[in-house]
Amino acid sequence: MAIITKDLLINFLFILLPLLLLQMFYLRKFVYKIDNLKDTLVTILCMVSIILCMLFPFSVADGLYWDLRRIPFIIGILYGRKNTAFILLSFMLFIRLMLWGVTDGLYISIVTFTSMAIILRYVARYYLKMSLEKKLWMSGLLVLLSTQVTYFTSTMLFNVNLTNKMWIEYFVITIVGTLMATLLIEMIRMNSDLLEKVMKAEKLEVVSHLAASISHEVRNPLTTCKGFLQLSYEEEKSPEIKQYLGTAIQELDRATDIISDYLTFAKPAPEKVEKVFIFQEVEKVVNVLTPLANMHGVQLFTNWGENEQSYISGDRKKFEQSLINIVKNGIESMPKGGKVQINIFADYPVVRIEIRDEGKGMTQQQINRLGEPYFTMKNTGTGLGMMVSFSLIKGMGGQIKVDSEVGRWTSFMIEFPMT
Repeated sequence: MAIITKDLLINFLFILLPLLLLQMFYLRKFVYKIDNLKDTLVTILCMVSIILCMLFPFSVADGLYWDLRRIPFIIGILYGRKNTAFILLSFMLFIRLMLWGVTDGLYISIVTFTSMAIILRYVARYYLKMSLEKKLWMSGLLVLLSTQVTYFTSTMLFNVNLTNKMWIEYFVITIVGTLMATLLIEMIRMNSDLLEKVMKAEKLEVVSHLAASISHEVRNPLTTCKGFLQLSYEEEKSPEIKQYLGTAIQELDRATDIISDYLTFAKPAPEKVEKVFIFQEVEKVVNVLTPLANMHGVQLFTNWGENEQSYISGDRKKFEQSLINIVKNGIESMPKGGKVQINIFADYPVVRIEIRDEGKGMTQQQINRLGEPYFTMKNTGTGLGMMVSFSLIKGMGGQIKVDSEVGRWTSFMIEFPMT
Protein backbone atom coordinates (compact mmCIF):
# COMPACT_ATOMS: atom_id res chain seq x y z
CA MET A 1 0.00 0.00 0.00
CA ALA A 2 2.80 2.39 0.87
CA ILE A 3 4.38 1.83 -2.55
CA ILE A 4 1.12 2.61 -4.32
CA THR A 5 0.67 5.80 -2.31
CA LYS A 6 4.26 6.88 -2.93
CA ASP A 7 4.01 6.43 -6.70
CA LEU A 8 0.63 8.16 -6.90
CA LEU A 9 1.89 11.11 -4.83
CA ILE A 10 4.81 11.45 -7.23
CA ASN A 11 2.22 11.57 -10.01
CA PHE A 12 0.42 14.34 -8.13
CA LEU A 13 3.61 16.41 -8.10
CA PHE A 14 3.68 16.07 -11.89
CA ILE A 15 0.15 17.55 -11.92
CA LEU A 16 1.15 20.48 -9.69
CA LEU A 17 4.16 21.44 -11.82
CA PRO A 18 2.12 22.47 -14.91
CA LEU A 19 -0.26 24.38 -12.64
CA LEU A 20 2.65 26.45 -11.34
CA LEU A 21 3.71 27.16 -14.92
CA LEU A 22 0.12 28.14 -15.70
CA GLN A 23 0.22 30.66 -12.87
CA MET A 24 3.30 32.29 -14.43
CA PHE A 25 1.69 32.55 -17.85
CA TYR A 26 -1.55 33.93 -16.40
CA LEU A 27 0.46 36.75 -14.83
CA ARG A 28 2.03 37.49 -18.20
CA LYS A 29 -1.34 37.70 -19.93
CA PHE A 30 -1.74 41.32 -18.87
CA VAL A 31 0.53 42.25 -21.75
CA TYR A 32 -2.52 41.24 -23.88
CA LYS A 33 -0.22 39.46 -26.31
CA ILE A 34 -0.81 35.90 -25.14
CA ASP A 35 -4.54 36.04 -24.41
CA ASN A 36 -5.25 33.92 -27.47
CA LEU A 37 -2.75 31.33 -26.24
CA LYS A 38 -4.32 30.96 -22.80
CA ASP A 39 -6.71 28.09 -23.60
CA THR A 40 -4.11 26.42 -25.81
CA LEU A 41 -1.63 26.66 -22.96
CA VAL A 42 -3.99 24.73 -20.66
CA THR A 43 -4.15 21.93 -23.24
CA ILE A 44 -0.36 21.82 -23.68
CA LEU A 45 0.36 21.77 -19.94
CA CYS A 46 -2.19 19.01 -19.39
CA MET A 47 -0.49 16.96 -22.11
CA VAL A 48 2.83 17.45 -20.31
CA SER A 49 1.26 16.36 -17.04
CA ILE A 50 -0.33 13.28 -18.66
CA ILE A 51 2.92 12.03 -20.17
CA LEU A 52 4.86 12.61 -16.92
CA CYS A 53 2.27 10.62 -14.97
CA MET A 54 2.40 7.78 -17.50
CA LEU A 55 6.19 7.65 -17.37
CA PHE A 56 6.07 6.85 -13.63
CA PRO A 57 3.14 4.44 -13.12
CA PHE A 58 2.54 1.66 -10.62
CA SER A 59 2.04 -1.83 -12.06
CA VAL A 60 -0.92 -3.55 -10.35
CA ALA A 61 -1.33 -6.45 -12.78
CA ASP A 62 0.04 -7.80 -16.01
CA GLY A 63 -0.51 -5.02 -18.56
CA LEU A 64 -2.43 -2.85 -16.08
CA TYR A 65 -0.80 0.33 -14.75
CA TRP A 66 -2.12 2.88 -12.31
CA ASP A 67 -1.32 6.58 -12.41
CA LEU A 68 -3.14 9.89 -12.08
CA ARG A 69 -3.37 10.74 -15.78
CA ARG A 70 -7.15 11.03 -15.50
CA ILE A 71 -6.81 14.19 -13.35
CA PRO A 72 -5.09 16.38 -16.00
CA PHE A 73 -7.32 14.68 -18.59
CA ILE A 74 -10.47 15.88 -16.80
CA ILE A 75 -9.05 19.30 -15.88
CA GLY A 76 -7.81 19.90 -19.43
CA ILE A 77 -11.20 19.22 -21.03
CA LEU A 78 -13.12 21.30 -18.47
CA TYR A 79 -10.83 24.34 -18.76
CA GLY A 80 -9.47 23.98 -22.29
CA ARG A 81 -10.70 24.67 -25.81
CA LYS A 82 -13.58 23.01 -27.65
CA ASN A 83 -11.36 20.44 -29.35
CA THR A 84 -9.30 19.67 -26.22
CA ALA A 85 -11.23 16.45 -25.53
CA PHE A 86 -10.24 14.94 -28.88
CA ILE A 87 -6.63 16.13 -28.59
CA LEU A 88 -6.06 14.80 -25.07
CA LEU A 89 -7.84 11.50 -25.78
CA SER A 90 -5.80 10.84 -28.94
CA PHE A 91 -2.57 11.92 -27.26
CA MET A 92 -3.09 9.77 -24.15
CA LEU A 93 -4.07 6.60 -26.07
CA PHE A 94 -1.10 7.05 -28.42
CA ILE A 95 1.35 7.40 -25.51
CA ARG A 96 -0.29 4.41 -23.78
CA LEU A 97 0.19 2.30 -26.90
CA MET A 98 3.81 3.39 -27.35
CA LEU A 99 4.76 2.73 -23.73
CA TRP A 100 3.13 -0.62 -23.03
CA GLY A 101 1.74 -1.92 -26.31
CA VAL A 102 -1.56 -3.75 -26.82
CA THR A 103 -2.68 -5.15 -23.45
CA ASP A 104 -5.90 -5.42 -21.49
CA GLY A 105 -4.99 -2.09 -19.90
CA LEU A 106 -5.14 -0.42 -23.32
CA TYR A 107 -8.70 -1.61 -23.88
CA ILE A 108 -9.67 -0.48 -20.37
CA SER A 109 -8.21 2.96 -21.15
CA ILE A 110 -10.10 3.14 -24.46
CA VAL A 111 -13.43 2.34 -22.79
CA THR A 112 -12.86 4.60 -19.77
CA PHE A 113 -11.40 7.68 -21.38
CA THR A 114 -13.50 7.65 -24.56
CA SER A 115 -16.73 7.54 -22.57
CA MET A 116 -15.43 10.23 -20.20
CA ALA A 117 -14.32 12.46 -23.10
CA ILE A 118 -17.89 12.43 -24.45
CA ILE A 119 -19.37 13.25 -21.04
CA LEU A 120 -16.75 15.91 -20.26
CA ARG A 121 -17.21 17.57 -23.64
CA TYR A 122 -20.88 18.10 -22.80
CA VAL A 123 -20.29 19.21 -19.18
CA ALA A 124 -17.58 21.69 -20.27
CA ARG A 125 -20.24 23.88 -21.95
CA TYR A 126 -21.65 24.80 -18.54
CA TYR A 127 -18.74 24.14 -16.19
CA LEU A 128 -16.98 27.53 -16.35
CA LYS A 129 -20.22 29.35 -15.52
CA MET A 130 -20.68 27.40 -12.26
CA SER A 131 -19.78 28.67 -8.81
CA LEU A 132 -16.63 27.41 -7.11
CA GLU A 133 -18.61 25.08 -4.85
CA LYS A 134 -20.46 23.55 -7.79
CA LYS A 135 -17.22 23.16 -9.74
CA LEU A 136 -15.67 21.20 -6.88
CA TRP A 137 -18.73 18.97 -6.63
CA MET A 138 -18.81 18.47 -10.39
CA SER A 139 -15.10 17.65 -10.75
CA GLY A 140 -15.32 15.26 -7.81
CA LEU A 141 -18.35 13.48 -9.29
CA LEU A 142 -16.69 13.27 -12.71
CA VAL A 143 -13.50 11.68 -11.40
CA LEU A 144 -15.56 9.32 -9.23
CA LEU A 145 -17.54 8.31 -12.31
CA SER A 146 -14.31 7.84 -14.23
CA THR A 147 -12.78 5.57 -11.59
CA GLN A 148 -16.01 3.59 -11.34
CA VAL A 149 -15.99 3.00 -15.10
CA THR A 150 -12.39 1.77 -14.79
CA TYR A 151 -13.35 -0.48 -11.88
CA PHE A 152 -16.30 -2.14 -13.60
CA THR A 153 -14.49 -2.44 -16.92
CA SER A 154 -11.49 -4.07 -15.21
CA THR A 155 -13.45 -6.49 -13.04
CA MET A 156 -16.40 -7.34 -15.28
CA LEU A 157 -14.84 -7.45 -18.75
CA PHE A 158 -11.20 -8.32 -18.11
CA ASN A 159 -11.41 -10.17 -14.78
CA VAL A 160 -8.74 -8.07 -13.06
CA ASN A 161 -8.57 -9.25 -9.46
CA LEU A 162 -7.37 -6.60 -7.04
CA THR A 163 -8.10 -6.17 -3.35
CA ASN A 164 -10.78 -3.73 -2.29
CA LYS A 165 -8.22 -1.84 -0.21
CA MET A 166 -6.17 -1.13 -3.34
CA TRP A 167 -9.23 0.16 -5.20
CA ILE A 168 -10.33 2.31 -2.25
CA GLU A 169 -6.86 3.79 -1.88
CA TYR A 170 -6.76 4.61 -5.58
CA PHE A 171 -10.25 6.15 -5.50
CA VAL A 172 -9.45 8.34 -2.48
CA ILE A 173 -6.11 9.61 -3.82
CA THR A 174 -7.61 10.32 -7.25
CA ILE A 175 -10.62 12.20 -5.88
CA VAL A 176 -8.56 14.23 -3.39
CA GLY A 177 -6.02 15.05 -6.09
CA THR A 178 -8.74 16.21 -8.48
CA LEU A 179 -10.34 18.45 -5.85
CA MET A 180 -6.96 19.99 -4.97
CA ALA A 181 -6.09 20.55 -8.64
CA THR A 182 -9.51 22.13 -9.27
CA LEU A 183 -9.12 24.41 -6.25
CA LEU A 184 -5.63 25.47 -7.33
CA ILE A 185 -6.61 26.30 -10.90
CA GLU A 186 -9.65 28.23 -9.63
CA MET A 187 -7.39 30.23 -7.29
CA ILE A 188 -5.10 30.98 -10.24
CA ARG A 189 -8.08 32.16 -12.29
CA MET A 190 -9.47 34.24 -9.41
CA ASN A 191 -6.10 35.92 -8.81
CA SER A 192 -5.82 36.61 -12.53
CA ASP A 193 -9.28 38.19 -12.63
CA LEU A 194 -8.54 40.22 -9.50
CA LEU A 195 -5.32 41.61 -10.96
CA GLU A 196 -7.15 42.46 -14.16
CA LYS A 197 -9.85 44.33 -12.24
CA VAL A 198 -7.22 46.23 -10.22
CA MET A 199 -5.44 47.29 -13.39
CA LYS A 200 -8.71 48.37 -14.98
CA ALA A 201 -9.70 50.30 -11.85
CA GLU A 202 -6.37 52.13 -11.87
CA LYS A 203 -6.87 53.14 -15.50
CA LEU A 204 -10.38 54.38 -14.78
CA GLU A 205 -9.21 56.31 -11.73
CA VAL A 206 -6.57 58.11 -13.79
CA VAL A 207 -9.17 59.09 -16.39
CA SER A 208 -11.59 60.16 -13.66
CA HIS A 209 -9.05 62.49 -12.02
CA LEU A 210 -8.04 63.86 -15.39
CA ALA A 211 -11.66 64.49 -16.32
CA ALA A 212 -12.48 66.23 -13.07
CA SER A 213 -9.41 68.47 -13.21
CA ILE A 214 -9.52 69.75 -16.80
CA SER A 215 -13.07 69.31 -18.13
CA HIS A 216 -14.38 72.69 -16.97
CA GLU A 217 -11.18 74.51 -17.88
CA VAL A 218 -11.18 73.14 -21.43
CA ARG A 219 -14.91 73.56 -22.01
CA ASN A 220 -14.90 77.25 -21.05
CA PRO A 221 -12.59 78.44 -23.89
CA LEU A 222 -14.43 76.12 -26.30
CA THR A 223 -17.71 77.79 -25.39
CA THR A 224 -16.16 81.24 -25.92
CA CYS A 225 -14.78 80.26 -29.33
CA LYS A 226 -18.11 78.80 -30.34
CA GLY A 227 -19.93 82.03 -29.38
CA PHE A 228 -17.69 84.23 -31.52
CA LEU A 229 -17.90 81.77 -34.43
CA GLN A 230 -21.69 81.82 -34.26
CA LEU A 231 -21.71 85.63 -34.34
CA SER A 232 -19.39 85.58 -37.34
CA TYR A 233 -21.56 82.93 -39.01
CA GLU A 234 -24.69 85.09 -38.68
CA GLU A 235 -22.96 88.21 -40.06
CA GLU A 236 -20.96 86.53 -42.84
CA LYS A 237 -22.34 86.97 -46.35
CA SER A 238 -19.92 84.77 -48.31
CA PRO A 239 -21.34 81.19 -48.68
CA GLU A 240 -17.87 79.64 -48.83
CA ILE A 241 -16.65 81.27 -45.61
CA LYS A 242 -20.02 80.54 -44.00
CA GLN A 243 -19.54 76.86 -44.81
CA TYR A 244 -16.11 76.90 -43.15
CA LEU A 245 -17.55 78.59 -40.06
CA GLY A 246 -20.36 76.03 -39.90
CA THR A 247 -17.84 73.18 -40.03
CA ALA A 248 -15.79 74.80 -37.26
CA ILE A 249 -18.90 75.15 -35.07
CA GLN A 250 -19.80 71.49 -35.62
CA GLU A 251 -16.30 70.37 -34.64
CA LEU A 252 -16.43 72.53 -31.51
CA ASP A 253 -19.75 70.88 -30.62
CA ARG A 254 -18.12 67.48 -31.10
CA ALA A 255 -15.20 68.48 -28.86
CA THR A 256 -17.66 69.74 -26.23
CA ASP A 257 -19.52 66.42 -26.32
CA ILE A 258 -16.27 64.52 -25.71
CA ILE A 259 -15.45 66.77 -22.76
CA SER A 260 -18.98 66.23 -21.42
CA ASP A 261 -18.44 62.49 -21.63
CA TYR A 262 -15.30 62.85 -19.55
CA LEU A 263 -17.13 65.01 -17.03
CA THR A 264 -19.99 62.52 -16.82
CA PHE A 265 -17.50 59.74 -16.16
CA ALA A 266 -15.85 61.75 -13.39
CA LYS A 267 -19.25 62.18 -11.67
CA PRO A 268 -21.23 58.99 -12.37
CA ALA A 269 -23.55 59.35 -9.38
CA PRO A 270 -27.06 60.57 -10.22
CA GLU A 271 -27.40 64.33 -9.85
CA LYS A 272 -31.18 64.09 -9.65
CA VAL A 273 -32.82 61.01 -8.12
CA GLU A 274 -36.32 60.37 -9.42
CA LYS A 275 -38.63 57.59 -10.51
CA VAL A 276 -37.45 56.21 -13.82
CA PHE A 277 -40.12 54.15 -15.60
CA ILE A 278 -38.23 51.57 -17.63
CA PHE A 279 -40.93 51.13 -20.27
CA GLN A 280 -41.17 54.86 -21.04
CA GLU A 281 -37.41 55.40 -21.22
CA VAL A 282 -36.82 52.39 -23.47
CA GLU A 283 -39.58 53.65 -25.75
CA LYS A 284 -37.86 57.05 -25.96
CA VAL A 285 -34.53 55.42 -26.77
CA VAL A 286 -36.16 53.42 -29.57
CA ASN A 287 -37.79 56.56 -31.00
CA VAL A 288 -34.49 58.46 -30.91
CA LEU A 289 -32.48 55.69 -32.59
CA THR A 290 -35.05 54.50 -35.15
CA PRO A 291 -33.74 56.87 -37.89
CA LEU A 292 -30.16 55.64 -37.31
CA ALA A 293 -31.37 52.03 -37.39
CA ASN A 294 -33.19 52.63 -40.68
CA MET A 295 -30.01 54.06 -42.20
CA HIS A 296 -28.16 50.85 -41.32
CA GLY A 297 -30.99 48.52 -42.36
CA VAL A 298 -31.50 47.46 -38.73
CA GLN A 299 -34.85 46.68 -37.13
CA LEU A 300 -35.52 47.54 -33.47
CA PHE A 301 -37.81 45.19 -31.53
CA THR A 302 -39.02 45.56 -27.96
CA ASN A 303 -40.68 43.14 -25.58
CA TRP A 304 -41.75 44.13 -22.09
CA GLY A 305 -44.87 42.03 -21.56
CA GLU A 306 -46.73 43.27 -18.50
CA ASN A 307 -43.80 45.25 -17.10
CA GLU A 308 -44.92 48.73 -18.18
CA GLN A 309 -45.12 50.03 -14.60
CA SER A 310 -41.67 48.81 -13.53
CA TYR A 311 -39.47 51.65 -12.31
CA ILE A 312 -36.17 52.31 -10.58
CA SER A 313 -34.62 55.27 -8.76
CA GLY A 314 -31.99 57.30 -10.57
CA ASP A 315 -31.25 60.06 -13.02
CA ARG A 316 -33.58 59.72 -16.02
CA LYS A 317 -31.32 61.55 -18.50
CA LYS A 318 -28.24 59.56 -17.56
CA PHE A 319 -30.23 56.34 -17.78
CA GLU A 320 -31.32 57.29 -21.30
CA GLN A 321 -27.75 58.19 -22.25
CA SER A 322 -26.37 54.82 -21.12
CA LEU A 323 -29.05 52.89 -23.06
CA ILE A 324 -28.57 55.02 -26.17
CA ASN A 325 -24.82 54.34 -26.17
CA ILE A 326 -25.30 50.57 -25.91
CA VAL A 327 -28.12 50.31 -28.48
CA LYS A 328 -26.24 52.63 -30.86
CA ASN A 329 -23.17 50.39 -30.68
CA GLY A 330 -25.38 47.39 -31.41
CA ILE A 331 -26.80 49.09 -34.50
CA GLU A 332 -23.39 50.12 -35.77
CA SER A 333 -22.06 46.57 -35.32
CA MET A 334 -24.36 45.38 -38.13
CA PRO A 335 -23.29 47.21 -41.31
CA LYS A 336 -25.26 44.73 -43.43
CA GLY A 337 -28.43 45.01 -41.39
CA GLY A 338 -30.06 42.81 -38.79
CA LYS A 339 -32.13 43.34 -35.68
CA VAL A 340 -31.71 44.62 -32.14
CA GLN A 341 -34.00 43.07 -29.53
CA ILE A 342 -34.70 44.92 -26.28
CA ASN A 343 -36.36 42.80 -23.59
CA ILE A 344 -37.52 43.88 -20.13
CA PHE A 345 -37.88 41.35 -17.31
CA ALA A 346 -39.34 42.48 -13.99
CA ASP A 347 -38.65 39.97 -11.23
CA TYR A 348 -38.86 41.73 -7.87
CA PRO A 349 -36.56 42.89 -6.31
CA VAL A 350 -34.71 43.47 -9.61
CA VAL A 351 -35.56 44.51 -13.15
CA ARG A 352 -33.44 43.36 -16.08
CA ILE A 353 -33.00 44.95 -19.49
CA GLU A 354 -31.51 42.78 -22.23
CA ILE A 355 -30.13 44.42 -25.37
CA ARG A 356 -29.26 41.79 -27.96
CA ASP A 357 -27.91 42.40 -31.45
CA GLU A 358 -26.90 40.21 -34.37
CA GLY A 359 -23.55 41.88 -34.95
CA LYS A 360 -20.04 40.55 -35.35
CA GLY A 361 -19.75 39.59 -31.69
CA MET A 362 -16.74 39.70 -29.38
CA THR A 363 -14.19 37.37 -27.88
CA GLN A 364 -13.99 36.94 -24.11
CA GLN A 365 -10.84 39.08 -24.05
CA GLN A 366 -12.66 41.91 -25.82
CA ILE A 367 -15.60 41.59 -23.42
CA ASN A 368 -13.22 41.86 -20.47
CA ARG A 369 -11.90 45.17 -21.82
CA LEU A 370 -15.30 46.78 -22.38
CA GLY A 371 -15.59 49.97 -20.37
CA GLU A 372 -11.86 50.67 -20.45
CA PRO A 373 -10.87 54.14 -21.64
CA TYR A 374 -9.98 54.29 -25.33
CA PHE A 375 -10.92 50.67 -26.01
CA THR A 376 -13.23 50.51 -29.02
CA MET A 377 -13.96 48.01 -31.78
CA LYS A 378 -14.95 50.73 -34.25
CA ASN A 379 -12.51 52.28 -36.71
CA THR A 380 -13.65 55.73 -35.63
CA GLY A 381 -14.37 56.19 -31.97
CA THR A 382 -12.81 56.91 -28.61
CA GLY A 383 -14.44 54.22 -26.49
CA LEU A 384 -15.77 56.92 -24.17
CA GLY A 385 -19.42 56.12 -24.89
CA MET A 386 -19.24 52.59 -23.52
CA MET A 387 -17.00 53.72 -20.68
CA VAL A 388 -19.58 56.32 -19.68
CA SER A 389 -22.44 53.80 -19.96
CA PHE A 390 -20.72 51.35 -17.63
CA SER A 391 -19.93 54.16 -15.19
CA LEU A 392 -23.50 55.54 -15.20
CA ILE A 393 -25.10 52.14 -14.71
CA LYS A 394 -22.84 51.34 -11.77
CA GLY A 395 -23.41 54.85 -10.37
CA MET A 396 -27.17 54.14 -10.29
CA GLY A 397 -26.63 50.89 -8.39
CA GLY A 398 -26.94 48.67 -11.46
CA GLN A 399 -24.90 45.82 -12.85
CA ILE A 400 -24.09 44.96 -16.44
CA LYS A 401 -23.13 41.56 -17.84
CA VAL A 402 -22.03 40.95 -21.40
CA ASP A 403 -22.19 37.68 -23.31
CA SER A 404 -21.30 37.20 -26.94
CA GLU A 405 -20.54 34.70 -29.70
CA VAL A 406 -18.10 35.79 -32.38
CA GLY A 407 -19.79 36.32 -35.73
CA ARG A 408 -23.32 35.81 -34.38
CA TRP A 409 -24.58 37.98 -31.52
CA THR A 410 -23.87 40.10 -28.46
CA SER A 411 -26.10 40.47 -25.40
CA PHE A 412 -25.96 43.18 -22.71
CA MET A 413 -27.90 42.24 -19.57
CA ILE A 414 -28.45 45.29 -17.35
CA GLU A 415 -29.85 44.74 -13.87
CA PHE A 416 -31.23 47.41 -11.50
CA PRO A 417 -32.81 47.09 -8.06
CA MET A 418 -36.52 47.93 -8.14
CA THR A 419 -37.91 50.50 -5.74
